Amino acid sequence: MKTFKSHINETFTSELPADPILENSRRQVSEACFSYVTPKHTAKPELIHVSPELLETLGISEAESQSEEFLKVFTGNQMLEDTRPYAMCYGGHQFGNWAGQLGDGRAINLTEIEYKNQRWALQLKGAGPTPYSRTADGLAVLRSSVREYLCSEAMFHLGVPTTRALSLAVTGDQVLRDVMYNGNPEYEEGAVVCRVAPSFLRFGSFELLASREDAKTLKTLTDYTIKHFYPELGAPSKATYLAFFKKVSERTLKMIVDWQRVGFVHGVMNTDNLSILGLTIDYGPYGWLEGFDYGWTPNTTDRQHKRYRYGNQPNIGLWNLYQLANALYPLIEDVDALQAILDAYKTNFETQSLQMMRSKLGLFKAEESDLKLIQDFEDALQMLETDMTIAFRNLSKFEKGNPSNGLKLIEDAFYNPDAMTSEIEEVWNNWFKTYSDRLQKETLSDAERALKMNGVNPKYVLRNYMSQLAIDDAEKGDYALVDELFNLLKNPYDEQPDSEKWFAKRPEWARNKVGCSMLSCSS
Repeated sequence: MKTFKSHINETFTSELPADPILENSRRQVSEACFSYVTPKHTAKPELIHVSPELLETLGISEAESQSEEFLKVFTGNQMLEDTRPYAMCYGGHQFGNWAGQLGDGRAINLTEIEYKNQRWALQLKGAGPTPYSRTADGLAVLRSSVREYLCSEAMFHLGVPTTRALSLAVTGDQVLRDVMYNGNPEYEEGAVVCRVAPSFLRFGSFELLASREDAKTLKTLTDYTIKHFYPELGAPSKATYLAFFKKVSERTLKMIVDWQRVGFVHGVMNTDNLSILGLTIDYGPYGWLEGFDYGWTPNTTDRQHKRYRYGNQPNIGLWNLYQLANALYPLIEDVDALQAILDAYKTNFETQSLQMMRSKLGLFKAEESDLKLIQDFEDALQMLETDMTIAFRNLSKFEKGNPSNGLKLIEDAFYNPDAMTSEIEEVWNNWFKTYSDRLQKETLSDAERALKMNGVNPKYVLRNYMSQLAIDDAEKGDYALVDELFNLLKNPYDEQPDSEKWFAKRPEWARNKVGCSMLSCSS
């Protein structure tokens, strides 16, 4: 991997303070942004899949990816020459409560590279314990690793800001996990994913330092982040720090609007799981809406309070930004200026959300009545369990001037069409009449509108049951479905006639099956 090694350019460990203790013991780490740590050697590593696009992005040749060295490096069995792997130190609010120090409990950063003027951090998930593992083993299982690998790349191709995944490997080790946290742990196959992002810094990276009143390290970390990831903001100053917070707020909002657009529910939006770069990070108990439901969350831990439900994600984004504002306050010392940015988030969400929903419905001229039309559509979707992805995608086939055909277009999206009543049917038919009248004000032809709508309404998303089918096969040593879904999800907005079987409602057998509906944080 000689070519790849020439891209190494480490800044995180060279510019930020390190934990002076080198032993890998669980402990509180102060006045430091990371701890050096060595990945755990695995029994019999085997590469399952590699992302060809990401190889190219990182400047790794196909030949290098097939080498024994690649396998060893990206499963933690060999360190790259002149590099020192490390785990990052951060804290966070979990389900609204301050949890103190958390850190990379099962993630180990291998190195950073710079290629074609882009900076990338490479991180192994599941490569062994770190000082931040607390009582855990720092390992990952095939089940959760398949989900992360597929979803990272799927989200990228959906146009959602995200961390990415380079490789997926099994380790040959057995890992004990209690899937549903019900006191019935079982051994599962171990796995490692190599995650890739410009940086894995989180809101919690700044929160922990502020909570400890470590203003010196807080400033060092903030200056580092601006220098490498927000260089356009200029030299450090109070004004620069404020502009930094504004940028983070804007990026976070864009990410969440994109989540809402494709029906993605993160499931665990703790502040330690929010990227300072506005990227989707930490794929655990996530899911896509099947039936359109603002109250749905895929996380079993959140079943009672539903803090991280689909409809609440924008509010949680704001709540998390309040925590980040509190963390950065010592550098800015201007409550009113910070509050103005937070207030702008609320206003901008309303504006951007409305614009996003207009695009999903094929409305490209703004009309005052649009908000009510959208709300009425969402209400109708919830009167009968209706598949979000199928309903929006099929809506693109609607012909203005032919409202009587509207309901027939989306009937495939109904999970229980026999439950349709005359009252519900009337609501839908009235909505389609209003929608048809509204489309008369648009200048695009039906075909032109359909093309635009199909560019924002995906045909294929990574439904949980699809992941579970791939996991079931992978656990038997068959990785063909992992590859099939990986390639399907590279073009989520395309028709792909040979893959039509994946454009379908969740099967009834998957409604309450573990891994196909609700998932735990172990997922």
